[in-house]
Amino acid sequence: MANDTIQHAAAPQKTTLNLMKRLVKTYLLPYLASVLTALLFMAVAAAMTAAVAQLMQPILDDVLNGKQTELILPVGLAILIVFIVRGLSTYAHTIIMNKVGQSIVADIQQDLFSHFMVLDLQFFHANPSGQLISRVVNDVNVMRIAVSDTLTGFGKSILTLLFLTIVMFYQDWKLSLAAFTIFPFAAFFVATIGQRLRKVSTSIQKELGSLTDRLSQIFQGIRQVQAYGMEEYECARAGEAINSVKRLNIKSVRIGNLSTPVNEILVGFVFFGIIVYGGYEAAEGRMSAGQLGAFLAAFTLAYEPMKKLARLNNTLQTGLGAAERVFDMIDLPPAIKDANNAKPLQEKQPGIEFKNVQFQYEESDLKALDKIDFSAPSGKITALVGPSGGGKTTIMNLIPRFYDVQAGTIEIGGQPIKGLTLESLRAHIAFVSQDITIFDDTVAANIAYGRPEATEDEIIKAAKAAAAHGFIEAFPEGYNTQVGEDGVKLSGGQRQRISIARAILRDAPILLLDEATSALDNESEKLVQQALEKLQQGRTTLAIAHRLSTVQSADQILVLDQGQIVERGTHDDLMEQGGLYAKMYKAGLKD
Repeated sequence: MANDTIQHAAAPQKTTLNLMKRLVKTYLLPYLASVLTALLFMAVAAAMTAAVAQLMQPILDDVLNGKQTELILPVGLAILIVFIVRGLSTYAHTIIMNKVGQSIVADIQQDLFSHFMVLDLQFFHANPSGQLISRVVNDVNVMRIAVSDTLTGFGKSILTLLFLTIVMFYQDWKLSLAAFTIFPFAAFFVATIGQRLRKVSTSIQKELGSLTDRLSQIFQGIRQVQAYGMEEYECARAGEAINSVKRLNIKSVRIGNLSTPVNEILVGFVFFGIIVYGGYEAAEGRMSAGQLGAFLAAFTLAYEPMKKLARLNNTLQTGLGAAERVFDMIDLPPAIKDANNAKPLQEKQPGIEFKNVQFQYEESDLKALDKIDFSAPSGKITALVGPSGGGKTTIMNLIPRFYDVQAGTIEIGGQPIKGLTLESLRAHIAFVSQDITIFDDTVAANIAYGRPEATEDEIIKAAKAAAAHGFIEAFPEGYNTQVGEDGVKLSGGQRQRISIARAILRDAPILLLDEATSALDNESEKLVQQALEKLQQGRTTLAIAHRLSTVQSADQILVLDQGQIVERGTHDDLMEQGGLYAKMYKAGLKD
């Protein structure tokens, strides 16, 4: 079973009280008016339940034993009205509190997802997507059930218990005190069970996260699974995760239902005492049959909210276990964020400068970049070439601040990028990666990603510039064609051209091209290269290329090897030097 790799915020274990305070203060208070309205209906419903118990006295004493026939109709009507009012009140508060509960959990879900959106790439590289999806879906769904049930049930159960207790003390305070001796024992047992359930709930959510992650990986790699005949192996691995979740769920049910036999035994003793004591009191004439009946009815009706409170505590603790995991994520501070005095980037044609930049990935013992110095002048093309692992992609990732440098400074438009707002910095950048991301949406929506306000004419113009208009028009639904998850309905070259059209439409002053033409055939590459050459005019461009023939016209070429710039100059300069670049270029010609 895969471990839950998500890094939690450095904070002490959250107590039930702290979690409840946070839920109430942050998420419940905005719906206070609705909650108060629901509590009013709960109070009415609870009072009606107590009225049912109290009406047992006149029914037994006056109607049945007293044979006062004139009271039959009034008492019957009173019972009818009580049930009608209780039914309507119960419906009203249930609907209101469920709406509040659903709204609260939707707010938490939105906050969690929004927080994910501001976390850095290192976080997403360290934590599998399945685990993150599990936090948003599985954990929050457990919270949804707990919050909805708790908000709906706790208030009504407590109010009902209060009103019925009043009836019981009104009938016989001594008997009531004796009956309530079971409460401390029941409360202690319920609290103990709740603590154990919370621990099991946390384990269940972790295992569900691992299961979600495993299934996500299998589905994403289904071609490899089937190509290598690994179906049985993956079924066995998924089976391990499924059985682990099953065992924990069974354990949760076993623990959660322990309160049932204990409560039944305790209540059985109380009923025994009530009947024995009440029977002797009635026989001696110190209590009427109606009083004893009303007391028994009140205690019987009070037993249901007592049992419900025990079940709700179990549900609440299960939800708090999930809430703890969710709040751990929300509390995780983003590593990449705006400085307190960050200013917007306003330079229309900014240049880029690296000054003694050093960077090392957390999981690596080697520096990805070591003392990198270079300038990418405004409106010029700077090409990054060199063997794999040299640091080219790392440079690309540092410019939009997907990561922050450990030493040195990166300046854009003469300003350190850490002093710029992230929004304005990234608004100045169009990025085309060799790892193309195509969303399960229409072709038009994929091209307009980053500029959703773009017109249809602008989208078509960008597609034409990227040599994509022809194949898009050939689709049955043209630009409205759904391309499937990760563009599964498109070829590699088509996906690449849509990605380039997206960058063209963004019309940003800085272009980052990471193997922008790697998946194109020769004809398409020529068309796209021509489009890119036009697009690069007047823009600051950094381009990574393994096919060196595509960067011969660059204003400067930086050759990186093992995190350092080992050569720099134009194509002609580097060929004259006869170094690494010249060797790579000649080797490429032979290929």
